Amino acid sequence: MTDDTAAPRVAMISGANRGIGAAIARRLKEEGWQLSLGVRRHDEIDPALTGDNVLVHHYDAADAGLDQAWVEATINRFGRLDALVNNAGIMIPKTVIEAEDADIDAIFDINVKAPLRLARAAWPHLKKAGTGRVVSVVSLSGHRVKSPRSGLYAMSKFAALALSHALRKEGWEDGVRATALCPGLVATDMGESVGNIPPEQMTQPEDLARLVSMALNLPNTASLAELNVNASLDDYY
Repeated sequence: MTDDTAAPRVAMISGANRGIGAAIARRLKEEGWQLSLGVRRHDEIDPALTGDNVLVHHYDAADAGLDQAWVEATINRFGRLDALVNNAGIMIPKTVIEAEDADIDAIFDINVKAPLRLARAAWPHLKKAGTGRVVSVVSLSGHRVKSPRSGLYAMSKFAALALSHALRKEGWEDGVRATALCPGLVATDMGESVGNIPPEQMTQPEDLARLVSMALNLPNTASLAELNVNASLDDYY
């Protein structure tokens, strides 16, 4: 564990320009974290997510060449890394019969391979912290197939959930704890595009941010493997 425990902790958050990622970033900033925010477009960042304790860095989960550069920029700026929040993801509303190979490649590249690449790049620094954390925004679709047109998405999220558990196993002896955040419908652009209930009846991004904060702040002896969250009665939860 790093000796500099009094210094503000540092979190990397992918897809931090809006929705769940932005809510998590705002919450952690309020709690005194230093933030490294991965975004595709700098001009979409919330003005509240700026300042001396915030690094905004270009990151596109579809580009396999950006992971290491983002991690290195984070370390160069803050000198440490305590948490990685894998939030970037996509939804392709197609059944497994409708989906073409290009669709499968795209959704697995972004929802599974990208968070794995980021974890690999961040791993030495998370281990050095002694209390490193990885939170992956998965979905309840990592547990069940809700509908035919969510089948392709669910395939990727089953894999993303397995990845979170694999990281949990890999990091345990080094104090790295991994948590999968699995919400149902969330009041974001994605949730509103596929949901059949009003946004105010969906889980709010700010409530998920509270749960991420809890997972990051718990000690190594009280780690959470999964946080399953639903706003309405679900087939699985």
